[in-house]
Amino acid sequence: MTKQNKAYKFRLYPTDEQALLIRKTFGCVRFVYNKMLAERKEIYEKYKDNKAELRKQKLPTPAKYKIEFEWLKEVDSLALANAQLNLQTAYKNCFNGTADFPKFKSKKARKSYQTNVVNGNILLLDGHIKLPKLKLVKIKQHRKIPLDHTIKSCTISMTPAGAFYVSILTEYEKEIVQKEVKDVIGLDFAMAELYVSSEDKKANYPRFYRQMLERLAKEQRIFSRRTKGSSRWYKQRIIVAKLQEKVANQRKNYLHHQSKSLADQFDAVIIEDLNMKGMSQALRFGKSVHDNGWGMFTLFLAYKLKEQGKRLIKIDKWFPSTKMCSNCGNLKEMPMSERVYNCSCGSILDRDYNAARNIKNEGIRLLVTE
Repeated sequence: MTKQNKAYKFRLYPTDEQALLIRKTFGCVRFVYNKMLAERKEIYEKYKDNKAELRKQKLPTPAKYKIEFEWLKEVDSLALANAQLNLQTAYKNCFNGTADFPKFKSKKARKSYQTNVVNGNILLLDGHIKLPKLKLVKIKQHRKIPLDHTIKSCTISMTPAGAFYVSILTEYEKEIVQKEVKDVIGLDFAMAELYVSSEDKKANYPRFYRQMLERLAKEQRIFSRRTKGSSRWYKQRIIVAKLQEKVANQRKNYLHHQSKSLADQFDAVIIEDLNMKGMSQALRFGKSVHDNGWGMFTLFLAYKLKEQGKRLIKIDKWFPSTKMCSNCGNLKEMPMSERVYNCSCGSILDRDYNAARNIKNEGIRLLVTE
């Protein structure tokens, strides 16, 4: 049996007093992180020519700042401790070459903080969750957490529209047995449909952003005319944020359903390893690429398949899936305007369906050679 982790995200409905304390915690976590980063930079600049002396220097901690800034005692101490751990991780990633040098946190950045389970300080109790400093907070728990899952930590966050959420990280023991690959499907990314499968089925993505575009544009025009900082400006900002949040939630819900359906039906799913950011910039299809959320879809698909001992296989992005005939293997140029693949062997196939079949065949080849 191996230990596995799974997170469950629920909506929180704090009282005005609790909401104020959550906002204070966001600010305190940001303050401590920035303070420690500034002090670390100062120490380094002072002793960078003397490595032995630099190693002797004590690194700043949240406890040190509580003496000078007593208002830090009002918030959860574990949230501040996690800010310190996050900074240490950021430094480690920087020196490993996997990330850039840590940056100061802005007020405009995502608002969240993490707290850990210590001596039963986090508990789920009949429509409420007990959290450090906040006590009992009303929660909309739309699904149950299995009894064999142990709560390890919670991340409290706030959206730009002012909605609060808690993400509960759990740990459980499960032996994931790799399933024998029998049913395989290939998916070709499609700008409008999300994907076209090797079974000749389309996801038929509803284009939530496009549906909301006219209404969103109207509200954004009103927002642009408001005086920044005024009460009407704040009200309109919330209206725009709620519309954007609705689109994001609709998209996420749709992608969860699609990925769950595929993970349940097939033992292996084959996709191309695409650079979505580069594609959106190079082809000028930014809105369409970001609207269907292909990157998010592949992330959902990966962990849903992994939980069941199944496979997500990514083939090389330079594989000529579009240019190749899926029947005879012949290659020919295929401009974007050409939507049907006409081959000299007599095959006449939809461009995306032909590509999906090639992706599936290449994935099966990779599986066999492993």
